[in-house]
Amino acid sequence: MKKFVCFLAALICVCSAALAADFDLPVQYPLNENGEATVNDVDFSAYRDTDDNNRVFYEIFVGSFSDSDGDGIGDLRGIINRIDYLNDGDPQSGASLGIEGLWLTPIFSSSTYHKYDVNDFYAVDPSFGTMDDLKELIALCHERNVKLILDFPINHTGTQNRWFKNFINAHLMNNPDNDYYDFYVWRAKGDAMPAGRHFSQYQNTGIYFESNFADTMPELNFDNALVKEALLNAAKFYLELGIDGFRFDAAKYIYYGDNASSAAFWAWYIGELKQMKPELYTVAEVWDGDSIIDQYIPFTNCFNFTTSQTSGLIAETAKAGDVNRFTAYVEQYQNKIRALRDDAQNTFFIANHDTDRAAGYLTVASGQMKMAANLYLLSPGSPFIYYGEEIGLRGARGGANTDANRRLAMLWGDGDAVKNPVGSTYDASKQTPYSVSDLFHMSDGLYNYYKRLIMIRKANPEIARGEYTALTVPDSKAGGFLVTWEGGTVAVFHNTTQRTVKFNLSQVTDQVFTVLSASIGIENASFDGTILTLGGQTSAVLR
Repeated sequence: MKKFVCFLAALICVCSAALAADFDLPVQYPLNENGEATVNDVDFSAYRDTDDNNRVFYEIFVGSFSDSDGDGIGDLRGIINRIDYLNDGDPQSGASLGIEGLWLTPIFSSSTYHKYDVNDFYAVDPSFGTMDDLKELIALCHERNVKLILDFPINHTGTQNRWFKNFINAHLMNNPDNDYYDFYVWRAKGDAMPAGRHFSQYQNTGIYFESNFADTMPELNFDNALVKEALLNAAKFYLELGIDGFRFDAAKYIYYGDNASSAAFWAWYIGELKQMKPELYTVAEVWDGDSIIDQYIPFTNCFNFTTSQTSGLIAETAKAGDVNRFTAYVEQYQNKIRALRDDAQNTFFIANHDTDRAAGYLTVASGQMKMAANLYLLSPGSPFIYYGEEIGLRGARGGANTDANRRLAMLWGDGDAVKNPVGSTYDASKQTPYSVSDLFHMSDGLYNYYKRLIMIRKANPEIARGEYTALTVPDSKAGGFLVTWEGGTVAVFHNTTQRTVKFNLSQVTDQVFTVLSASIGIENASFDGTILTLGGQTSAVLR
């Protein structure tokens, strides 16, 4: 559709420049009679409903997402109330965001707002709801073919955990025969402490427990068979409830500084869980370079940190970078992880709860936020969106050096009482002025952009699943790739610059394409014979 700017949109833009400076207002697809952006121009003829794990996941920091009971804390009932926002059960409706998987940050009983210091793996934290709420959410997700995975932080627990209390009591009673005596990694006063590792003294006793993340996060002893059995049983409990998998926090720290031993633990642990649930989906946080992550790929998917955050390859490419460098990396990475495990999946993201928000370094007004979304959502595997990314939510650790600033309240604009977490100091004047309600009727706003982008990905299932081959566009920063799956072949091209690029496909690939399946971006794309014209900051899908 030819790009145009209507008189009314221009008038609104002039009158509301201060508020609208961070969003594009030109209409690229129309509004229906309800004022909703329609996306029914997406061709779903190639769509196939699949039950594999090559799907778009959405990370929810539970306490900041949606509050159902007015206490200011997000909860499971809040997610249930928003399920149709995430996925309404109809992939072609265009009425929901179209999320295919949910990752919930820890929901277990805990003493902190973030819940990464678990006190009881078998209890939902009361501020988040009940076990019945979780069961209801599982059922709703499965009705919509949405997979639900839980964040499972098992490297450490909280000091209020029954296991830790029993551990301390066993030491105070000087009872090494107690099952909990060696449940945690510990040293006695006067012992040599391992270099590079942190140990905290328990009150004024001679007991020192390993606590590399915080003094309130004692680390479990994975050389103890009872510990491994306890953690295995906890995970199986949730698989029995219907949970589809887990995100494993701090995976490389199971044995601090020893990746080989940590990877061996995950090989055993995940192997045991897959005996119970063969289709189990797991993804691990191994915050390191590819060469370290490779040691874990044979057993689990891992987040790709090379491409994420402000210095990552996605952000670099979205800022008018060379697409050919990005696609060459993806091809190399895909081939490498598939050689390590046949069903290994690429797991791209640009930000999560431990990083500064992407909208702070990839602004919406510049088009970079949209280009970044194109690059990673139109890529193979299982990309992860961080809640609020689709509305340009901002947040950074800043001078206060607090992660709470990266986990701010979702802006719904409909009276939702959810508040920023304890410890947040983010300047509200720097936050996006737009809520979900504002963007819902803004046809070219970021929310509807993400919605359409996810639909394009679903309508071309080869993108997520196909054999990937990078394509180089000569003498240009524009680039793309081929993907072939179950007899279908698709080509995707990106132009991250602000200048229109035109090239002959016959000089790029021997594959013949006949249809411009979709285009999405700041400008437009056209396809005539073998000539593809890509406007600035625009991507195209050819079949």
